[in-house]
Amino acid sequence: MGPKSQRVYRTIREWITTGKYLPGSKIPSERTLSEELDIGRTALRQVLAKLVAEGAIEVHGRSSYRVPDRSVTTQAPADVEPWQIHGERTLYDNRWVKLSLVDVEPPGVERFEHHVVKLHHVAIAAVIDDQDRVLMMWRYRFVPDSFGWELPGGIVDEGEDSLQTALREVEEETGWRPDSLERVVTYQPMVGMVDSPHDIFVGKGAKLVGEPSDLEEAGHIAWVPLADIPGLMARGELMGSGTLVALLHVLSARGAGVSPTSAA
Repeated sequence: MGPKSQRVYRTIREWITTGKYLPGSKIPSERTLSEELDIGRTALRQVLAKLVAEGAIEVHGRSSYRVPDRSVTTQAPADVEPWQIHGERTLYDNRWVKLSLVDVEPPGVERFEHHVVKLHHVAIAAVIDDQDRVLMMWRYRFVPDSFGWELPGGIVDEGEDSLQTALREVEEETGWRPDSLERVVTYQPMVGMVDSPHDIFVGKGAKLVGEPSDLEEAGHIAWVPLADIPGLMARGELMGSGTLVALLHVLSARGAGVSPTSAA
């Protein structure tokens, strides 16, 4: 950084250390800082990026920053005990679903039998193009008896890595081959009763290599503008928790001013 940038860096650092901006408070906007500190926006962003990297400030929305509140902690408490598992018996089991009764004993509670459903490991992919559109399918789902937009994805086959699954499913269901994908999160869709890990992948760019080969899974295929996603969500036109988790991650990363695939 040049002399002016170093001066601005020291000034903002001093504001934070002296308590001008307390933990949890927002610092002025880029426009205000640029005018007040007499520095161009490009140089200012370099200063702010350095402060973010050092943990002195954190991104809070698009082009907005705040001082981290160190009093808020997400460290796991040490005094919470796990449930004791005394046994398990299978009620139903086939290649798609397993239903069991598990003999459990929560801390301080009398033991009882809890239903557990075990489903497959799943991979889902959000592919973004250079026009800020996401590759989606308009499909009918007979279980909820409704139409909606979904991201491509499917079951991780035995011996297959979930990244391979995500790449394969996108191509089979849409005819587009992603340039690359990166896993951003793994979550459980119904953690209280269902065991079904969902891996979410995000990538940029894809090539059209043919027609969808999985006719059962394919629907109307379209590149949907990311700007339309909040409206689709509000109207209930996004189906499946994986689609929602992936798109919320993409929108959150965009709002924070970072690449969706670098926010893992």
